[in-house]
Amino acid sequence: MDADETQVMSRTAEFTTSHGWETAVRGRVAAAVDRFTGPLTELAERDANDGDTRLLVADFFDVGLNFSKYRDMTTEYRTGGDSIDYAIMLEGSLFAPVEVRRIGQDLDLRNIRVSRRLAADEGAEWIYLTNGRVWRVYHLRPDGDGHRPIPVVDIDLLDQDAYDRNVDGLFHMTRYAVEHGRLDALRRWREAADAGPVARTLLSDEVVAAVRGRLREKAEHPGHLGEEEEIRRVLTEEVIPRGLIG
Repeated sequence: MDADETQVMSRTAEFTTSHGWETAVRGRVAAAVDRFTGPLTELAERDANDGDTRLLVADFFDVGLNFSKYRDMTTEYRTGGDSIDYAIMLEGSLFAPVEVRRIGQDLDLRNIRVSRRLAADEGAEWIYLTNGRVWRVYHLRPDGDGHRPIPVVDIDLLDQDAYDRNVDGLFHMTRYAVEHGRLDALRRWREAADAGPVARTLLSDEVVAAVRGRLREKAEHPGHLGEEEEIRRVLTEEVIPRGLIG
């Protein structure tokens, strides 16, 4: 690993792997965040309208997220008489609807009502929602007869204390990260880190053994029969809410 690669990784997050394309994309995202912070702040200060916000968003998709606004995106994508602001098209198919709201508007699930219907009708699994400042990506998880939007990325570009986390979140939203499966890998991590899976992991043999070892060390205890059963009883009866253990 060269010095430039190490520097990019240390600025953005800790990773188990690093590839040449990833280093370049993270650097491009960081440069875009630096470049657009000024214009974004100006838009926020004058509470810019929807149209001005959409202009900045389109440029950021192109410059920062590697989605060409001429090749990969189309405007006013229509469905059933309604329309969404942009649609990301990959290999001729809808990858994700994009909903844009003016920079001063708070975002919530009501903003993606049309996109949810469109994505479900056309088999798309992702939705991008932004007001230029806040960027969110939702994955549509099958839920009974419909699909439930699960947040996978949620960042605020004007939160200067979250710079590294912002760059990491945006990296996963880029075209290259999508094509290399990194956005979907983040989705799988979010699902694995839900309360239920985490609770079940705490009861795994490996975790219980690690807890036993730490408790033995703290108590200066050589060990006795039934230790693991004691630990599991405490976890299931006093630590982990009962509803999380399936």
